[in-house]
Amino acid sequence: MDFKLKVWRQDSPEADGEWARYEVEDINSGASLLEMLDILNERLITEGERPIAFDYDCREGICGSCALTINSVPHGPRQVTSCQVFMREFEDGQEIVLEPFRATAFPVVQDLAIDRSAFDRVVEAGGYISVTSGPKPEPNANPVSPEIQQDAMDAAICIGCGACVAACPNGSAMLFTGAKSTHLNVLPQGEPERYDRTARMVEQMDAEGFGGCTNTGECEYVCPQEISIKVIGELYRDYRTSMIHRLRSRRGDMKAQ
Repeated sequence: MDFKLKVWRQDSPEADGEWARYEVEDINSGASLLEMLDILNERLITEGERPIAFDYDCREGICGSCALTINSVPHGPRQVTSCQVFMREFEDGQEIVLEPFRATAFPVVQDLAIDRSAFDRVVEAGGYISVTSGPKPEPNANPVSPEIQQDAMDAAICIGCGACVAACPNGSAMLFTGAKSTHLNVLPQGEPERYDRTARMVEQMDAEGFGGCTNTGECEYVCPQEISIKVIGELYRDYRTSMIHRLRSRRGDMKAQ
């Protein structure tokens, strides 16, 4: 199969980027999109040109490292990670447009590679859970209903790829932050720090430059893990409660004075 590629090239975070066009030929229909880029890069190196930079790790749809906007859709239209997009999904001779995830909080490092360390700082701001170490407790000491367990597992599968941010017209990270807080907040082990954790994560999310949520739902549409936007509702609810707790704490301090 032959394809025409329109690829975003940018030498460094400070450089102005520009579109470059390439043609690739005789690509096996079973090759993945990343394997096609590997073939193109081998050719570019042979021709003395800098290869196209892009992120990847597992190439099995697990890690979320690959982050390509394919024909204007984060990860492409099939709601899978970029590494799980195969060339047979395109028409022979089709033009494919590849660019990085676009978001203020995700600065371009080079070409298609972006810096998603803002996600790490949001998770880090959440802090710890006060799980008691030592002998294993009796399982029935912390009963968890199947529904709560399922909610926690559904949120915990977030791989932090950033597609939700790239798809949102506001660059919001509410789906990511909601997933990362919900999978701890709904379980007994995460309950003691629930509201302080949520407040810190939301404040860090705002500090990183992510936009606000306006319920467009694009984040859910592109998420390769099919995480529901109901985690955003959980985040809103816990954040509102955390603000009430803070207000009551301040009133308590004023009375003590």
